[in-house]
Amino acid sequence: MPDYLNERERSMEDDYFRKKDQELIEKMRQAAALERRTSEFIARIGVSDPAILADLKDLGFTPDTVAILPLVPVVEMAWAEGGITAAERTMLISVARQRGLLEGSPADLLLASWMENKPSPETFARATRLIRALLDSGVAPVGSMTADEIIKYSESIAAASGGIFGFGKISSEERATLGKIVSALKAKT
Repeated sequence: MPDYLNERERSMEDDYFRKKDQELIEKMRQAAALERRTSEFIARIGVSDPAILADLKDLGFTPDTVAILPLVPVVEMAWAEGGITAAERTMLISVARQRGLLEGSPADLLLASWMENKPSPETFARATRLIRALLDSGVAPVGSMTADEIIKYSESIAAASGGIFGFGKISSEERATLGKIVSALKAKT
């Protein structure tokens, strides 16, 4: 074979291996980034259970937004009647601030998004199961909220904008949602 064909062949071979090296380097970077995010999750929630961490990630939580996890049932309660009233919105924001969520933080922006666009029923159910798993693990859930505190906040949201002269403050939809939340958080697994 003439030399120019051998050079071309060598050049193509070099290009091939250079691309493969770049792909491997990128995979290593992605693995290192995943390891960092996992370490951040472990540091923030104090749980290293791979199933819990995978569920958090599947639901779209990041180390910067995981602080909102205990408020998911409260958000579900606010949506129980199909929309969030001004009183419920104010109360949700107040609870978030009491729990240390800073205005404009990633967790606060996620809460704002949830108040505008209702999360799916699956998101509510999976997040509540995660909270229950954290309670069962013996590790205080993010923000040190107990099941009783979450239920109390949910009840407050249910009563926030209903009723006339103190009657019918909690609708049948809200009662059903509250029952579901209580069942999920108080259930022993």
